[in-house]
Amino acid sequence: MDKQIINPQSLVKPTGYAHGVVTQGGRLLFLAGQPALDAEGKVVAPGDIAAQFEQAFGNLKTVVEAAGGTMTDIVKLTLYVTNKAMYLANLKPIGLVYRSFFGRYYPAMTLVEVKSLFDDAALVEIEGLAVLPE
Repeated sequence: MDKQIINPQSLVKPTGYAHGVVTQGGRLLFLAGQPALDAEGKVVAPGDIAAQFEQAFGNLKTVVEAAGGTMTDIVKLTLYVTNKAMYLANLKPIGLVYRSFFGRYYPAMTLVEVKSLFDDAALVEIEGLAVLPE
């Protein structure tokens, strides 16, 4: 599977994301939105957005690995947060969590602030698309 990051010079230089990713070959894995739920279906760390990011990324990793891939096979993420100000105030710890799963790899990403998520204690939910090796 070939993957090429696309960041045109005519657009603002991205920080922490890519403008686009072109892939060739591979299998598509559609990743359902993962909130910070533990194995019992309870939201972890109410009020702690960085800890919730860690759980949500861990949940994504579990799905990707179950399908035979790795986190760097993810080519698109959509991050839903219920409080953009809280997200911005915690960029450093969230960034550390992000790098613990992805290293310096950045797929195409979108951040969306939403009024609420399915579980009221959830501060974040992350969905994505991965392209896995054949």
